[in-house]
Amino acid sequence: MTEGLGTFNFAGDDHVLPFQVEGLDVRGRAVQLGPLLDTILARHAYPEPVARLVAETIVLTVLLGTSLKFEGKLIVQTQGDGPVDLLVCDYTSPESVRAYARFNAEAVEQAQAGGRIQPHELLGRGTLAFTIDQGSHMQRYQGIVPLDGSTLEEIAETYFRQSEQIPTKLRLGVAELIDRDENGKPRHRWRAGGMVAQFLPEAPERMRQADLPGGDGDDSMPPEEDDLWSEAKVMVETVDTDELTDPMVGAERLLFRLFHERGVRVYPPQPVYDRCTCSRERLQGVLAALSPDEIEHTLVDGKVSVTCEFCSTTYTFTAEEILPA
Repeated sequence: MTEGLGTFNFAGDDHVLPFQVEGLDVRGRAVQLGPLLDTILARHAYPEPVARLVAETIVLTVLLGTSLKFEGKLIVQTQGDGPVDLLVCDYTSPESVRAYARFNAEAVEQAQAGGRIQPHELLGRGTLAFTIDQGSHMQRYQGIVPLDGSTLEEIAETYFRQSEQIPTKLRLGVAELIDRDENGKPRHRWRAGGMVAQFLPEAPERMRQADLPGGDGDDSMPPEEDDLWSEAKVMVETVDTDELTDPMVGAERLLFRLFHERGVRVYPPQPVYDRCTCSRERLQGVLAALSPDEIEHTLVDGKVSVTCEFCSTTYTFTAEEILPA
Protein backbone atom coordinates (compact mmCIF):
# COMPACT_ATOMS: atom_id res chain seq x y z
CA MET A 1 0.00 0.00 0.00
CA THR A 2 2.92 2.34 0.40
CA GLU A 3 3.24 2.56 -3.40
CA GLY A 4 0.74 3.43 -6.09
CA LEU A 5 -2.17 4.40 -3.86
CA GLY A 6 -4.21 5.50 -6.87
CA THR A 7 -3.60 2.40 -8.97
CA PHE A 8 -6.03 -0.02 -7.35
CA ASN A 9 -9.75 -0.17 -6.64
CA PHE A 10 -10.79 1.33 -3.33
CA ALA A 11 -13.06 -0.61 -1.00
CA GLY A 12 -15.76 2.08 -0.98
CA ASP A 13 -18.90 2.10 1.12
CA ASP A 14 -20.31 -0.92 2.93
CA HIS A 15 -17.05 -2.88 2.75
CA VAL A 16 -14.81 -3.73 5.71
CA LEU A 17 -11.13 -3.36 4.90
CA PRO A 18 -8.73 -5.60 6.88
CA PHE A 19 -5.22 -4.23 7.35
CA GLN A 20 -1.89 -5.03 8.96
CA VAL A 21 0.93 -2.78 10.12
CA GLU A 22 3.87 -5.14 10.46
CA GLY A 23 6.16 -2.43 11.81
CA LEU A 24 3.86 -1.99 14.80
CA ASP A 25 2.62 -5.59 15.21
CA VAL A 26 -0.89 -4.24 14.64
CA ARG A 27 -3.83 -5.75 12.80
CA GLY A 28 -7.22 -4.22 12.32
CA ARG A 29 -10.18 -3.33 10.14
CA ALA A 30 -11.64 -0.09 8.82
CA VAL A 31 -15.06 0.60 7.32
CA GLN A 32 -17.26 3.32 5.86
CA LEU A 33 -21.01 2.72 5.74
CA GLY A 34 -23.40 4.58 3.45
CA PRO A 35 -26.35 3.02 1.55
CA LEU A 36 -26.62 0.14 4.03
CA LEU A 37 -26.97 2.60 6.88
CA ASP A 38 -29.58 4.69 5.07
CA THR A 39 -31.68 1.60 4.41
CA ILE A 40 -31.65 0.37 8.01
CA LEU A 41 -32.34 3.78 9.58
CA ALA A 42 -35.02 4.81 7.08
CA ARG A 43 -36.93 1.63 7.83
CA HIS A 44 -37.56 2.74 11.42
CA ALA A 45 -37.59 6.56 11.18
CA TYR A 46 -35.74 6.89 14.48
CA PRO A 47 -35.35 10.30 16.14
CA GLU A 48 -32.00 11.83 15.17
CA PRO A 49 -30.08 11.00 18.39
CA VAL A 50 -31.38 7.41 18.38
CA ALA A 51 -30.40 7.03 14.72
CA ARG A 52 -26.87 8.18 15.55
CA LEU A 53 -26.64 5.68 18.39
CA VAL A 54 -27.88 2.83 16.19
CA ALA A 55 -25.43 3.82 13.44
CA GLU A 56 -22.50 3.81 15.86
CA THR A 57 -23.49 0.38 17.15
CA ILE A 58 -23.74 -0.99 13.61
CA VAL A 59 -20.19 0.21 12.88
CA LEU A 60 -18.92 -1.41 16.08
CA THR A 61 -20.69 -4.68 15.28
CA VAL A 62 -19.44 -5.02 11.70
CA LEU A 63 -15.88 -4.15 12.72
CA LEU A 64 -15.89 -6.92 15.30
CA GLY A 65 -18.15 -9.38 13.47
CA THR A 66 -16.03 -9.53 10.34
CA SER A 67 -13.23 -11.03 12.42
CA LEU A 68 -15.22 -14.26 12.88
CA LYS A 69 -13.42 -17.19 11.29
CA PHE A 70 -16.44 -19.51 11.30
CA GLU A 71 -20.10 -19.59 10.33
CA GLY A 72 -21.79 -17.88 13.24
CA LYS A 73 -23.16 -14.70 14.68
CA LEU A 74 -21.93 -11.82 16.82
CA ILE A 75 -24.65 -10.11 18.83
CA VAL A 76 -24.02 -6.72 20.44
CA GLN A 77 -26.79 -5.77 22.89
CA THR A 78 -27.28 -3.00 25.41
CA GLN A 79 -29.83 -2.93 28.20
CA GLY A 80 -30.05 0.16 30.36
CA ASP A 81 -32.27 2.54 32.27
CA GLY A 82 -31.96 5.42 29.80
CA PRO A 83 -34.38 6.63 27.10
CA VAL A 84 -33.03 3.87 24.80
CA ASP A 85 -33.54 0.86 27.04
CA LEU A 86 -32.69 -1.83 24.47
CA LEU A 87 -30.39 -1.81 21.45
CA VAL A 88 -29.54 -4.94 19.48
CA CYS A 89 -27.26 -5.34 16.48
CA ASP A 90 -26.11 -8.67 15.11
CA TYR A 91 -23.69 -9.70 12.40
CA THR A 92 -24.14 -13.08 10.76
CA SER A 93 -21.04 -14.30 8.94
CA PRO A 94 -19.97 -13.91 6.29
CA GLU A 95 -21.71 -10.63 5.41
CA SER A 96 -25.13 -9.83 6.97
CA VAL A 97 -26.04 -7.21 9.56
CA ARG A 98 -29.27 -5.98 11.13
CA ALA A 99 -30.12 -3.63 14.01
CA TYR A 100 -33.00 -2.47 16.17
CA ALA A 101 -33.51 0.01 19.02
CA ARG A 102 -36.34 0.23 21.54
CA PHE A 103 -36.84 3.64 23.09
CA ASN A 104 -39.24 5.84 25.02
CA ALA A 105 -40.22 8.58 22.57
CA GLU A 106 -41.17 11.07 25.28
CA ALA A 107 -37.95 10.48 27.20
CA VAL A 108 -35.90 10.89 24.02
CA GLU A 109 -37.69 14.16 23.24
CA GLN A 110 -36.95 15.45 26.74
CA ALA A 111 -33.31 14.39 26.39
CA GLN A 112 -33.07 16.29 23.10
CA ALA A 113 -34.59 19.39 24.66
CA GLY A 114 -32.08 19.22 27.50
CA GLY A 115 -29.09 18.51 25.27
CA ARG A 116 -28.57 15.06 26.84
CA ILE A 117 -28.03 13.11 23.63
CA GLN A 118 -24.62 11.53 24.07
CA PRO A 119 -24.66 7.71 23.82
CA HIS A 120 -24.09 7.21 27.55
CA GLU A 121 -26.93 9.62 28.34
CA LEU A 122 -29.36 7.83 26.03
CA LEU A 123 -28.41 4.35 27.25
CA GLY A 124 -28.14 5.11 30.96
CA ARG A 125 -26.74 2.60 33.41
CA GLY A 126 -26.88 -1.07 32.52
CA THR A 127 -24.87 -3.62 30.56
CA LEU A 128 -23.35 -4.13 27.14
CA ALA A 129 -23.14 -7.78 26.10
CA PHE A 130 -21.04 -9.31 23.34
CA THR A 131 -22.38 -12.74 22.40
CA ILE A 132 -20.77 -15.15 19.94
CA ASP A 133 -23.14 -17.82 18.66
CA GLN A 134 -21.53 -20.66 16.71
CA GLY A 135 -24.77 -22.51 16.05
CA SER A 136 -27.15 -24.86 17.81
CA HIS A 137 -24.52 -27.53 18.45
CA MET A 138 -21.99 -25.20 20.07
CA GLN A 139 -22.08 -23.37 23.38
CA ARG A 140 -22.54 -19.62 23.23
CA TYR A 141 -19.80 -17.36 24.52
CA GLN A 142 -20.80 -14.09 26.16
CA GLY A 143 -18.83 -11.22 27.63
CA ILE A 144 -20.59 -8.50 29.62
CA VAL A 145 -19.28 -5.07 30.58
CA PRO A 146 -21.12 -2.30 32.43
CA LEU A 147 -22.61 0.79 30.82
CA ASP A 148 -20.84 3.16 33.15
CA GLY A 149 -21.04 6.53 31.45
CA SER A 150 -18.20 5.85 29.03
CA THR A 151 -18.45 6.02 25.24
CA LEU A 152 -19.16 2.91 23.18
CA GLU A 153 -15.55 3.03 22.05
CA GLU A 154 -14.27 2.96 25.62
CA ILE A 155 -16.71 0.26 26.74
CA ALA A 156 -15.72 -2.02 23.84
CA GLU A 157 -12.03 -1.42 24.57
CA THR A 158 -12.68 -2.40 28.18
CA TYR A 159 -14.28 -5.64 27.00
CA PHE A 160 -11.25 -6.59 24.91
CA ARG A 161 -8.84 -5.54 27.64
CA GLN A 162 -10.56 -7.50 30.39
CA SER A 163 -12.21 -10.44 28.60
CA GLU A 164 -9.95 -11.07 25.62
CA GLN A 165 -6.69 -9.67 27.04
CA ILE A 166 -6.02 -8.01 23.67
CA PRO A 167 -4.87 -4.37 23.61
CA THR A 168 -7.46 -2.68 21.39
CA LYS A 169 -8.12 0.84 20.14
CA LEU A 170 -11.40 1.85 18.50
CA ARG A 171 -12.67 4.91 16.65
CA LEU A 172 -16.32 5.34 15.68
CA GLY A 173 -17.95 8.23 13.86
CA VAL A 174 -21.39 9.16 12.48
CA ALA A 175 -22.32 12.03 10.15
CA GLU A 176 -25.64 13.37 8.87
CA LEU A 177 -25.44 14.80 5.35
CA ILE A 178 -27.76 16.94 3.27
CA ASP A 179 -27.08 16.98 -0.47
CA ARG A 180 -29.09 16.83 -3.71
CA ASP A 181 -30.22 13.88 -5.78
CA GLU A 182 -29.93 13.53 -9.55
CA ASN A 183 -33.01 15.75 -9.95
CA GLY A 184 -31.61 18.52 -7.78
CA LYS A 185 -33.93 17.86 -4.85
CA PRO A 186 -32.59 18.01 -1.27
CA ARG A 187 -31.67 14.58 0.06
CA HIS A 188 -30.88 13.43 3.58
CA ARG A 189 -28.23 10.75 4.03
CA TRP A 190 -26.39 9.05 6.85
CA ARG A 191 -22.76 8.04 6.87
CA ALA A 192 -20.69 6.26 9.47
CA GLY A 193 -17.20 4.90 9.76
CA GLY A 194 -14.86 3.24 12.15
CA MET A 195 -11.54 1.58 12.77
CA VAL A 196 -10.33 -1.09 15.15
CA ALA A 197 -6.62 -1.68 15.77
CA GLN A 198 -5.29 -4.51 17.92
CA PHE A 199 -1.80 -5.24 19.18
CA LEU A 200 -0.96 -8.84 18.27
CA PRO A 201 2.80 -9.44 18.59
CA GLU A 202 4.28 -12.91 18.19
CA ALA A 203 5.57 -12.82 21.76
CA PRO A 204 2.47 -12.90 24.03
CA GLU A 205 4.34 -11.39 26.98
CA ARG A 206 4.54 -8.13 25.01
CA MET A 207 0.74 -7.78 25.17
CA ARG A 208 0.95 -6.26 28.64
CA GLN A 209 -1.32 -3.30 29.30
CA ALA A 210 -0.57 -0.39 31.55
CA ASP A 211 -3.94 -0.40 33.31
CA LEU A 212 -3.96 -4.11 34.19
CA PRO A 213 -2.03 -5.74 37.06
CA GLY A 214 1.33 -7.14 36.03
CA GLY A 215 3.07 -10.36 36.78
CA ASP A 216 6.24 -10.73 38.78
CA GLY A 217 4.21 -11.31 41.95
CA ASP A 218 3.35 -7.63 42.43
CA ASP A 219 -0.20 -6.87 41.35
CA SER A 220 0.02 -3.34 42.74
CA MET A 221 2.45 -2.26 40.00
CA PRO A 222 1.02 -2.40 36.48
CA PRO A 223 3.55 -3.06 33.73
CA GLU A 224 4.76 -0.47 31.30
CA GLU A 225 2.97 -0.52 27.95
CA ASP A 226 4.83 -1.74 24.87
CA ASP A 227 6.35 1.20 22.97
CA LEU A 228 5.02 0.03 19.60
CA TRP A 229 1.48 -0.25 20.93
CA SER A 230 1.75 3.19 22.53
CA GLU A 231 2.78 4.58 19.15
CA ALA A 232 -0.10 2.84 17.35
CA LYS A 233 -2.65 4.12 19.87
CA VAL A 234 -1.48 7.70 19.47
CA MET A 235 -1.85 7.40 15.71
CA VAL A 236 -5.39 6.00 15.89
CA GLU A 237 -6.41 8.67 18.40
CA THR A 238 -5.63 11.37 15.82
CA VAL A 239 -8.50 10.17 13.59
CA ASP A 240 -11.54 12.46 13.65
CA THR A 241 -15.17 11.93 12.59
CA ASP A 242 -14.74 13.72 9.27
CA GLU A 243 -11.99 11.34 8.19
CA LEU A 244 -14.02 8.30 9.24
CA THR A 245 -17.12 9.34 7.29
CA ASP A 246 -15.91 11.41 4.32
CA PRO A 247 -16.28 9.35 1.11
CA MET A 248 -13.50 11.41 -0.49
CA VAL A 249 -11.06 10.18 2.14
CA GLY A 250 -11.85 6.48 2.11
CA ALA A 251 -10.41 3.78 4.34
CA GLU A 252 -7.26 3.29 2.24
CA ARG A 253 -6.26 6.95 2.27
CA LEU A 254 -6.90 7.15 6.00
CA LEU A 255 -4.75 4.09 6.67
CA PHE A 256 -2.00 5.50 4.46
CA ARG A 257 -2.05 8.79 6.37
CA LEU A 258 -1.77 7.01 9.70
CA PHE A 259 0.70 4.24 9.02
CA HIS A 260 2.64 4.80 5.77
CA GLU A 261 5.92 5.36 7.61
CA ARG A 262 5.53 2.00 9.33
CA GLY A 263 4.31 0.13 6.24
CA VAL A 264 0.64 -0.77 6.05
CA ARG A 265 -0.80 -3.64 4.04
CA VAL A 266 -4.48 -3.97 3.12
CA TYR A 267 -6.34 -7.16 2.25
CA PRO A 268 -9.40 -7.79 0.04
CA PRO A 269 -12.42 -5.88 1.40
CA GLN A 270 -15.35 -7.80 2.86
CA PRO A 271 -18.82 -6.62 1.75
CA VAL A 272 -21.54 -6.08 4.33
CA TYR A 273 -25.25 -6.28 3.51
CA ASP A 274 -28.50 -5.31 5.21
CA ARG A 275 -30.02 -8.75 5.55
CA CYS A 276 -32.45 -9.96 8.18
CA THR A 277 -32.50 -13.58 9.30
CA CYS A 278 -36.26 -13.67 9.87
CA SER A 279 -38.40 -15.89 7.64
CA ARG A 280 -41.99 -17.03 7.36
CA GLU A 281 -40.99 -20.62 8.10
CA ARG A 282 -39.08 -19.68 11.25
CA LEU A 283 -41.90 -17.56 12.67
CA GLN A 284 -44.46 -20.22 11.80
CA GLY A 285 -42.43 -22.68 13.83
CA VAL A 286 -42.36 -20.30 16.80
CA LEU A 287 -46.13 -19.79 16.68
CA ALA A 288 -46.79 -23.50 16.26
CA ALA A 289 -44.91 -24.13 19.51
CA LEU A 290 -47.49 -22.08 21.45
CA SER A 291 -50.41 -23.75 23.15
CA PRO A 292 -53.80 -23.69 21.38
CA ASP A 293 -55.15 -21.37 24.09
CA GLU A 294 -52.30 -18.90 23.56
CA ILE A 295 -52.85 -18.94 19.83
CA GLU A 296 -56.60 -18.43 20.21
CA HIS A 297 -55.98 -15.31 22.31
CA THR A 298 -53.73 -13.80 19.61
CA LEU A 299 -56.10 -14.40 16.69
CA VAL A 300 -57.77 -11.38 15.08
CA ASP A 301 -60.40 -12.24 12.50
CA GLY A 302 -58.93 -15.74 12.38
CA LYS A 303 -55.40 -14.56 11.67
CA VAL A 304 -52.16 -13.75 13.49
CA SER A 305 -49.83 -11.02 12.24
CA VAL A 306 -46.20 -10.80 13.39
CA THR A 307 -43.87 -7.92 12.50
CA CYS A 308 -40.10 -8.38 12.68
CA GLU A 309 -38.59 -5.70 14.91
CA PHE A 310 -35.42 -5.61 12.80
CA CYS A 311 -36.63 -5.38 9.20
CA SER A 312 -40.29 -4.36 9.81
CA THR A 313 -41.57 -7.17 7.59
CA THR A 314 -45.06 -8.34 8.59
CA TYR A 315 -46.01 -12.01 8.29
CA THR A 316 -49.67 -13.07 8.49
CA PHE A 317 -50.78 -16.61 9.36
CA THR A 318 -54.21 -18.18 9.37
CA ALA A 319 -55.34 -20.26 12.32
CA GLU A 320 -55.10 -23.39 10.18
CA GLU A 321 -51.40 -22.73 9.52
CA ILE A 322 -50.40 -22.64 13.17
CA LEU A 323 -52.99 -24.64 15.12
CA PRO A 324 -52.37 -28.39 15.42
CA ALA A 325 -54.54 -30.51 13.15
